Amino acid sequence: MTRALFINLSRNDAFQRFVIRFPLSRRVSRRFVAGETLAEAVAAIQRLNAKGLLATFDHLGENVKSAGEARAAADAYTGMLDAIEQNKLRSNVSLKPTHMGLDFGDDVCLGNIKRVAAHARHTGNFVRIDMEGSPYTQRTLDLYRALRADGADNVGIVIQAYLFRSADDIAALAAMGARVRLFKCAYKEPDHIAFPRKANVDASFRNLISALWSPEALAAGAHAALATHDERIIAWAIDEAAKRGVAKDRFEFQMLYGIRRERQEQLARDGYTVRVYVPYGTQWYPYFMRRLAERPANVLFLIKNLFEK
Repeated sequence: MTRALFINLSRNDAFQRFVIRFPLSRRVSRRFVAGETLAEAVAAIQRLNAKGLLATFDHLGENVKSAGEARAAADAYTGMLDAIEQNKLRSNVSLKPTHMGLDFGDDVCLGNIKRVAAHARHTGNFVRIDMEGSPYTQRTLDLYRALRADGADNVGIVIQAYLFRSADDIAALAAMGARVRLFKCAYKEPDHIAFPRKANVDASFRNLISALWSPEALAAGAHAALATHDERIIAWAIDEAAKRGVAKDRFEFQMLYGIRRERQEQLARDGYTVRVYVPYGTQWYPYFMRRLAERPANVLFLIKNLFEK
């Protein structure tokens, strides 16, 4: 019930206008969002890098209202890539297809992502294409394949473990030697296309990691980014990688900015690659509400720390 409430609120424009009016809302959101400006986000990544953590840089935004907004979003990403290079940040970038104009056509979106990927290649960087709700899943995978077919080998993709289709998607991506971020879920989906129970999602997550760590997938160059805060999954992955002989440089853990900071740092000290998803921008409301939807502990944490300095 709590998860559904926050997911619904993330799409409620009237409630969004109400929330973002208050300075306290911005203060609370900073637990999960690095800031509203590029300079604030750069400073956040510098602090992470100093602790041995890598980053993936996300300019918040989705479902833009025009093709012009999509072009502006792509411009923002080329600026982010320049900032990464200029500040010698250990970071790549993540982007959402609907931020790149997918609602205005696959060609519009593909053109914008190609421009960002080309700029990333020029600066020696990498672009991760985020996955959104299920209506966009196939189109997003098609975009990824089109980019790879066009020679963009510096792009990766994201797969959500709670979708029934993900086993087949991972099998195909593993055969391609894809760089895949695997995470559980971030959107509310109907029961006929997604596992409704956490236990089933967790089992799917482990199965998908195992597929990416098969000898054939590793030989093809597949690389798994395990986006999870679940300690049981993390411990399982560490043991499983050791059993299979998967080297620490063949996968990485990914966590969200502001969540389980101490665990992020401990994993890095233990020699694992840890990448933190660092979002910034004025369009923080939908992202913030989805973080509250994912884990009740996030809500309790914010209530507990609301008035701390």
